[in-house]
Amino acid sequence: MKRIGVLTGGGDCPGLNAVIRAVAKSAINLYGWEVIGFEDGFKGLVEKNYRALDLDGVSGIIHRGGTILGTTNRDNPFRYLVEENGEKFFRDMSDQAISNLADLGIEALVIIGGDGSLNIAYNFAQKGVKVVGVPKTIDNDLSATEVTFGFNTAVTTAMEAIDKLHTTAESHHRVMILEVMGRYAGWIALEAGVAGGADVILIPEIPYSLESVCNKIIERTDSGKKFSIVVVAEGARPEGGEMVVQKLVPESHDPIRLGGVGNKVAHDIEQATGKETRVTVLGHLQRGGSPTAFDRILSTRYGVAAVRAVNNGRFGTMVSLQAGNVTTVPLEEAIGELRKVPIDYDLVIAGKAVGVSFGD
Repeated sequence: MKRIGVLTGGGDCPGLNAVIRAVAKSAINLYGWEVIGFEDGFKGLVEKNYRALDLDGVSGIIHRGGTILGTTNRDNPFRYLVEENGEKFFRDMSDQAISNLADLGIEALVIIGGDGSLNIAYNFAQKGVKVVGVPKTIDNDLSATEVTFGFNTAVTTAMEAIDKLHTTAESHHRVMILEVMGRYAGWIALEAGVAGGADVILIPEIPYSLESVCNKIIERTDSGKKFSIVVVAEGARPEGGEMVVQKLVPESHDPIRLGGVGNKVAHDIEQATGKETRVTVLGHLQRGGSPTAFDRILSTRYGVAAVRAVNNGRFGTMVSLQAGNVTTVPLEEAIGELRKVPIDYDLVIAGKAVGVSFGD
């Protein structure tokens, strides 16, 4: 092994730069390999846009959010949007990507991403590419690992937002709703909501009853509490209802963009209770900023473990945190199903014990 590649796919996430740094430094320091970073995710792999990553190039980036390589969630090499003669259509460009790897003398590829990117990694592995995946997503919804890097930072950001909403909610005697990310899993809403002392937490795994939500708010009012904090995961849905879809992006790995449920819940609460209700959509603030110490450490461990997996010939795998130790699991296990919050999860039980309503 003389040269490896690395890319970041999907949405940006705190800790990406820490992984890039760990991959490059451990590959160079431990094995003397050259490291090539592809620009803008799989787009760089298809279009052969890259840069060499040396020790100076990855110095001083562990604390930086985002990714120095750039990323995109719209460029799947197996379904790549191209334009010819003014017409746009999708084409399988995976062979072109593999040819680029061969031209550059890249013998193995580290792919840092969530379920969409790791599905692409699996497809490349099926075509003979030596791939190792690193689990990245603020949503914490990847199976086969206990936690993904970026999640802790997102939860901390959401918790701090709840702390700030408490003071304005109490001052104006309002119901304040915070809509957070998470797609089809409620991990961010659950952990941030419990940590921030939310009164109601709505997650995709537990369809909510508007009556139950309003009863909690009225109960608080009757007990002298003049405000309430509601945390809503973007994938939350009412009993018998559907998730709120903001838009569709056909060229993306995951074309569905959720969003808007916070405004729906606010409207319904205001109509049912008459209480003034305001909404804050945290949005991409959850993706930005400097990673927490936990995410910097986990990202470093993952990056080093990915390089170790390459050296040991453990291809077609993803690095994974299991019982506090970093190991590897087959990619097919990592992408087999989304990791959702179990309805009997101990933090759900703990939240109910301290008075949180989950709308059920």
